Amino acid sequence: MKAAEIRQKFLEFFKKRDHTIIPSASLVPENDPSVLFNTAGMQPLVPYLLGEPHPAGKRIANVQKCVRTQDIEEVGDNTHDTFFEMLGNWSLGDYFKQEAITWSYELLTSKDEGFGLDPSRLYITVFAGNDDAPRDEEAAEIWKSIGVPEHRIYYLADNWWSPGDNGPCGPDSEMFYDVTGTLGDMSHDEFLAADDKQQVVEVWNDVFMEYEKKDGKVIGKLSQKNVDTGAGLERLVMALQGKDNIFDTDLFSSIMEVIPEGDLRARRIVADHMRTAVMMAADGVIPSNTDRGYILRRLIRRAVRYSNSLGLSKGMLDIINAVADVYRGVYPNVDQNIDHIKQTVMDEVVKFGKTLQVGLREFEKGERDAFKLFSTYGFPLEMTKELTEELGETIDESKFNEQMRAHQDESREGSGQKFKGGLADHSEMSVKYHTATHLLHQALRTVLGDHVFQKGSNITADRLRFDFSHDAKMTDEEKSRVEELVNEQISRSLPVSYEDIPIAEAEKRGAIGLFEENYGDRVRVYQIGEGDEQFSLEFCGGPHVSNTSELGEGDMRFKIKKEEAVAQGVRRIKALLVPNN
Repeated sequence: MKAAEIRQKFLEFFKKRDHTIIPSASLVPENDPSVLFNTAGMQPLVPYLLGEPHPAGKRIANVQKCVRTQDIEEVGDNTHDTFFEMLGNWSLGDYFKQEAITWSYELLTSKDEGFGLDPSRLYITVFAGNDDAPRDEEAAEIWKSIGVPEHRIYYLADNWWSPGDNGPCGPDSEMFYDVTGTLGDMSHDEFLAADDKQQVVEVWNDVFMEYEKKDGKVIGKLSQKNVDTGAGLERLVMALQGKDNIFDTDLFSSIMEVIPEGDLRARRIVADHMRTAVMMAADGVIPSNTDRGYILRRLIRRAVRYSNSLGLSKGMLDIINAVADVYRGVYPNVDQNIDHIKQTVMDEVVKFGKTLQVGLREFEKGERDAFKLFSTYGFPLEMTKELTEELGETIDESKFNEQMRAHQDESREGSGQKFKGGLADHSEMSVKYHTATHLLHQALRTVLGDHVFQKGSNITADRLRFDFSHDAKMTDEEKSRVEELVNEQISRSLPVSYEDIPIAEAEKRGAIGLFEENYGDRVRVYQIGEGDEQFSLEFCGGPHVSNTSELGEGDMRFKIKKEEAVAQGVRRIKALLVPNN
């Protein structure tokens, strides 16, 4: 079943069930200053989910263009992308869980009206409950009543969907499909492991949107019960076309064909980023140094860098044409604006080519300061790293990250932080996660050894991601001990403070950091705990909570969700603050 047929079948299914089909909104939000792009199908519909009547009625469906860049480092694996299409159907105060779940199952498994997926390869997750809302027994009972075995239904604390710190939200029920065809029945832990390995892929999500969040906290129920359901088209197509990755589907295969053979991850990154660049340019985004223009610029430049590693010095126009061919007839503005799209993207490609030449020239003259090459000439860290390694030398990435963090703190109105590295914002949760990285860093050093140093971090209001030097996969016992150490410090209610002190004094006290001239004569050192109770002492530009107990507010605890390799000798942890139940 081709992608075009899947889109059409979805819309026809819900049209038959009295839903009005509405067109996709632009990638650029019209009335939502809180986000740079529409990141979910529900985003353009927030006023109607909050109670405003929709001109098309209470039942609507569409295919919405979306962009998310918070997981950009994951692009190149089997399922992550930056541009995607979300199939969605909504009830605005009309039907609720019974109809939503029943129709989701019918659409996925029916051989007549639906997609004909094998029910024996489906797995369901529902909300486990927390202080905001109870365990969703109602959804689980509905799934059982339509034939899903009880042991294929898993309760997860993460099954709560919200577009951000403000707006409509609620528990959700997600449908996963075994793309290997070999898994069968699985325990709770086995299912989570299969998800981590991308052996099961989420193909549908029903959000029961009856709550409202304000400033990061659930403040009560909405005036109406809504249903917001969705399926990422790319992942659904992957399941229906019998592929184990999105890049082998007909949404990507013709784009991949015009990219030279070589490193698979690099080829996938080029295909993904150029596809997103085309769709952004079609909706009027122009490369710049701020906001959404900055994200477009970074995507194009990242695509250029990876294309160069593939020896693709020319041929970017071929990729643009291949992307346009995929969406011609689906989104008319791609065809209508093709000349503008080509000029917008190719101008940036050429401009970045000149930037690379200047950076290379400075490098060849002997400039080895990665931060200076990046901040002054726009020369990517990864290229400095590769060139330095070719000379048998290394660069200090942790120093680069410290300088970047300081730079971002000094220019918070810039948009770099919205894309990559450090804090995504300075919201309450981001600040908590930032403080948690200090606890995590020290806990890792305590458990694994003093060879552990931070190699990078990415913090949002939803999670922390922390890269560190270590050359072996962590055992379950090591991960548990690290979690225990972090949670111990949270429960100890340790004060968090900082001092601006001479660098020699910081070194004398044993602060974790790099003692080189680029820091300047004085440095800011953050301390967690005092005197004999001190747990962590580290260079940092802030911001942090004032006491570790704030991380446990609402009976929360620190939980490692994933630990994996990202480079030779570098591991990555993704962690959350989750309800303590």
